[in-house]
Amino acid sequence: MTWSLASYTVDGVAGFGVLREAGALVAPADLKRWATPLELLDDWASAEAVLRNLTADDLDAAPAVDYDTLLAPVRFPRKVICAGVNYRKHMQEMGGEVPADGWRPFFFLKAPTTSVIGPRDPIVIRDPARARYDWEAELAVVIGIKGKNITAERALAHVAGYCVSNDVTARGYHKRDIVPAEAFSYDWFAAKSAEGSLPLGPGITPAFAVPDPQDLRLRLWVNGELQQDESTADMVCTVAELISAASEVVTLEPGDVIATGTPAGVGVARGLYLRGGDVVRVTIDGLGALENTVIDSAEETS
Repeated sequence: MTWSLASYTVDGVAGFGVLREAGALVAPADLKRWATPLELLDDWASAEAVLRNLTADDLDAAPAVDYDTLLAPVRFPRKVICAGVNYRKHMQEMGGEVPADGWRPFFFLKAPTTSVIGPRDPIVIRDPARARYDWEAELAVVIGIKGKNITAERALAHVAGYCVSNDVTARGYHKRDIVPAEAFSYDWFAAKSAEGSLPLGPGITPAFAVPDPQDLRLRLWVNGELQQDESTADMVCTVAELISAASEVVTLEPGDVIATGTPAGVGVARGLYLRGGDVVRVTIDGLGALENTVIDSAEETS
């Protein structure tokens, strides 16, 4: 990580600037033409040219921001599209087999305006014994150029940048016991769209600063114990293929977030789940880190 576009608050007022590798945040004058990150993403063709021209001297000269809190870099994505079962070793740990050629990506949605939280925000859980909250480190893609029916060959040209994400999943709500027919057994909404279930950040690393999204190392720790450690090279469908497949279903728009699946090492495979007080740290080499403390809402109110 050399720098990324990050959102923050100062005295309750939101802003965005450049988060540097050492953790300092600066506000280059060239970014002032856009009022919000979403406005910048809507103008990505112009913004990318400005960002490419930012030099180390520009960042050294930019005024420092004494921020209070880092927010999610895109606080209100237009859509959050998540790829399921997209790592070979994760498929195997869940008892499945790696599909043959011709596999089509599997997608689900997370509520865009309420599931996304910042890179340091608490993960608030409710009724953890029943919900069985699990972790899922993921590479997140932020769309910068609108498109429908995008070819895989052109897909990466639609990417503004990449973030670290954690698709927190309530495994206990994933399958219902009482249903009118087997076809209605799975409740993806309840399992995936709990409020505050997608820590995202720490910023948007521009795509031009990421030479190969299929050569990134993801790691996740819970209370300092390494749980996930894998390369994006283990994906079944590449980032480009995921973008292409998603765009066949919906028009991708600037500010959309695509989570690209999680590698092996999730808790459910070993009967491990998040509890109040746990600290979850996720890193992707070159993109930065998330660190979120788990808070049990019942403990907070007791």
